Amino acid sequence: MKLTSVMKPHEVQRDWVLIDAEGKTFGRILTEVATLLRGKHKPSFTPNVDCGDFVVIINAQKAVFTGAKLEDKEYFRHSGYFGSTKSTKLSDMLENNTEKLYKQAVRGMLPKTTLGRHMLKKLKVYAGSEHPHTAQLNKGN
Repeated sequence: MKLTSVMKPHEVQRDWVLIDAEGKTFGRILTEVATLLRGKHKPSFTPNVDCGDFVVIINAQKAVFTGAKLEDKEYFRHSGYFGSTKSTKLSDMLENNTEKLYKQAVRGMLPKTTLGRHMLKKLKVYAGSEHPHTAQLNKGN
């Protein structure tokens, strides 16, 4: 009887994936990104090994939001002191902190462990179409 093979961290083959967010729904992009970062699209997926790919998102500000989320949705942060809760609207975060918005949303879809933090470091987000990873993308294809 043959056992299922388990990936070792040094055996992982990582690729670079480019995702153009222009005209795509925000949540659909994020689920695809979380799957790629985790490595669940590979037949050699192992839950306790970071076997995902590097993901580059371009045109992040041109993603489409359904409903009235741009005006209604708010992100909260708290420093730990009394009365220090701050809120930011989704439209403001999209304009000012695009990378933080995407990373915060994808972080909720990844494991809440050190492994999940390592996976999140492989996500690169750019508001426009210019990015410094053309050499890695051309090598991977």
